[in-house]
Amino acid sequence: MNHRALKISIAALVAAWAVIAVVKYTTKASPASGQVLGQAWEKVSGSRPPLGVDFLTHRPIGNPPEGTPWITDLLIVDLDQDGLKDILVCDGRLNRVCWIRQTHVGVFEEQFIGETVAGPAHVEVADLNGDGHWDVLVASMGVIPPSNVKTGAVVILVNDGTNHFSNRVVLENVARVSCVTAADLNKDGRLDLVVGQFGYIEGEIRWLENQGNWQFKSNQLLDLPGTIHAPAVDLTGKGNLDIVALISQDSEEVHAFMGDGQGNFRDRVLYGSTNKDYGSSGLTIGDVNQDGRPDIIYTNGDGFDYTTPGPRPWHGVQWLENLGQGKFTYHRIGDFSGCYSPVVTDLNGDGYLDIVASSCFNDWNDRSAVSLMCFENDGHGHFTPRILAHAPTHLVVVKAADMFNDGRIKLVTGAFMFYPPYDRISRVTLWEPKK
Repeated sequence: MNHRALKISIAALVAAWAVIAVVKYTTKASPASGQVLGQAWEKVSGSRPPLGVDFLTHRPIGNPPEGTPWITDLLIVDLDQDGLKDILVCDGRLNRVCWIRQTHVGVFEEQFIGETVAGPAHVEVADLNGDGHWDVLVASMGVIPPSNVKTGAVVILVNDGTNHFSNRVVLENVARVSCVTAADLNKDGRLDLVVGQFGYIEGEIRWLENQGNWQFKSNQLLDLPGTIHAPAVDLTGKGNLDIVALISQDSEEVHAFMGDGQGNFRDRVLYGSTNKDYGSSGLTIGDVNQDGRPDIIYTNGDGFDYTTPGPRPWHGVQWLENLGQGKFTYHRIGDFSGCYSPVVTDLNGDGYLDIVASSCFNDWNDRSAVSLMCFENDGHGHFTPRILAHAPTHLVVVKAADMFNDGRIKLVTGAFMFYPPYDRISRVTLWEPKK
């Protein structure tokens, strides 16, 4: 380094520390002040690359694609509790749940777990029998394409603690099951199950009360088809779990089933679109503005039912901001054709929570069509769309985590190759920030 460069570097360092010192003594110690410090350093040092198509690099992990993959869902979780995060994958072509295990940092190998599951659509983990090991919860549609045949089931892959999983069916012969999650809804110390059923013109939301010894009692919450996701969360901070559900088909609504902690629920519609072709596609819970209240983020981008699958101009991302006391306000985050799978994460490490989403049903004949997008949060309620990738295409799911325990967020995507062109094929892909 020459003397001029050295002087500039020293000056920048001094300036950075001066800014940090000023902020330190003029702000209170809080998460917000941490954000300010981080931003001050980054503003002066300029070391953090901006979000865009050059922000991430990607590589395939797990087994290579065979034909056109139908990955329907994935989950990042340390399944064997060895300190390294793994990935569980629902493969709709193979009718299997796959475990992409991280054996060493950045090194992955794939294997099947349990026996076949017909049309696996959603995967989560929970210790249902209290033995200290993660069991795998699988929503089984039976068949992936829309159908009124009662092929749905809830399948538990029970973990014996030695990485061996056995299938146990706790609900079957019902309308196609699209999601399942575990939560103690009545505070009896046992994990119950929330089950969403898409069906076609039939479907419902129910909760299965855990009565012990793998016995469950079914309780219906809603008699409508089209459930996409139905996570359990305490929306009001009163200590009782509520259930938030995204309903597509003819409803296109976000419902909140407000719980009393004893297994009783009151249904409220938090938002509904008047566009019956809205294409609701995904929902997640996250505290977007970091005010301590869980918000609801959901996407509309489904193009499955059209004669020619693809995008519509109203596709995009929404934020239902939790104002407290059961009140929510609607924000349109931004447009994104074929949008699926919202994720709330601080992708660029600036202290603010961004929203990442993938695109499954886009115009893939157009090489400029976007497959992965980040809506960058400036911390003041404004979100700027940042294109992360144009390929691979048909990305139905994206998840985020610090995969390597190095403090940097990575993304994992899964592709659902339902319609042509099939020229940028992937199956499961790991996305890492460039060095």
